[in-house]
Amino acid sequence: MERRKFLRNATIATAAGAATAGASGSALAQSTAKWRMLTMWPRSLDTLFGSADQLGKRVTAISGGQFDLRAFPAGEIAPPGQILDAVSMGTVECGHVLSSFFTGKNPAFAFDAGLAFGLNTRQQNAWMYHGGGLEAMRSVFAKYNVVPIPCGNVGVQMGGWYRKEIKTVADLKGLKFRIGGLGGTILSRLGVVPQQIPGGDIYSSLEKGTIDAAEWIGPYDDEKLGLHKVAKFYYYPGWWEGSAQITLLVNLKSWEALGKTHQEQLDAACAEQMTQMVAKYDAKNPEALRRLVANGAQLRAFPKPVMDACYKATMETFTALAEKDADFRTIYDSWNKFREDQNLWFRVAENSLDSYRYGISAGRK
Repeated sequence: MERRKFLRNATIATAAGAATAGASGSALAQSTAKWRMLTMWPRSLDTLFGSADQLGKRVTAISGGQFDLRAFPAGEIAPPGQILDAVSMGTVECGHVLSSFFTGKNPAFAFDAGLAFGLNTRQQNAWMYHGGGLEAMRSVFAKYNVVPIPCGNVGVQMGGWYRKEIKTVADLKGLKFRIGGLGGTILSRLGVVPQQIPGGDIYSSLEKGTIDAAEWIGPYDDEKLGLHKVAKFYYYPGWWEGSAQITLLVNLKSWEALGKTHQEQLDAACAEQMTQMVAKYDAKNPEALRRLVANGAQLRAFPKPVMDACYKATMETFTALAEKDADFRTIYDSWNKFREDQNLWFRVAENSLDSYRYGISAGRK
């Protein structure tokens, strides 16, 4: 009798469990959050837009479909230059950006993306996660109703494409150069005329002669944009950002309404894309550079006098910004100390080994 009673109760419990599971399955099929993610990138860039697209798909997948996050290419909903405003006002929930594009609103945004002669990719991550960087940037962005989440990095960029060689500092004077952020502010001290142009418009601007030179990112993306077809001199390094961090800007109210579980899912997917983006660029850039050179690109290093002049102009720009902008001044001193400590450490071990390896590799060729 007891056995029959036990079996009957077990059957009832199983049926109840199945009903609960069915209800849960139905819930998973319906999103509790549906977000649009604007990006600054044309769909053709499988590194930048591709990363945003993968971020959205990853969030949707790990949430079991409850958090539907979809990426939109540059200009499909709003122009790149309006993404911060759109997120700040809550017109959209989030934007996938390089924050230095918005330094006209607040020069301290440059710390989020990376400063001239600043931290490399690993050092930027160290500052963000263990050097107070994320807290500092969230304090600044909070004034715009935005929560920033690091979600990628392109590494040190190339110095751009030029119609003529840059042999002396004088060659920079009057140069109409597509460059955004504080890099343009710095170069204007040396006579450059900076132009902030979205990535999708760079090729046509160079082709028409509207600009004389343009920087974008590096070999893999530059090749996709076809920049080698309209300017042949390819310079390095892109000193205006020691590395270029990509950030997801999230509307504050949308973030707070999201709930802890979805917030954790978004954070985790962003951290995953940080690793994936860096790895993809490091894997793709070497072969792309070989192809560009084979197709006529003239690879050039900026002459040391040019680099020295740019460094001097950079330090003057930082000093001026710290004097007049409270947000920039608040972050700059601690960031600069962190940079010096990182330079000391990397010079001891990382740079010593890397320099030796690179020297051996060059000697074999």
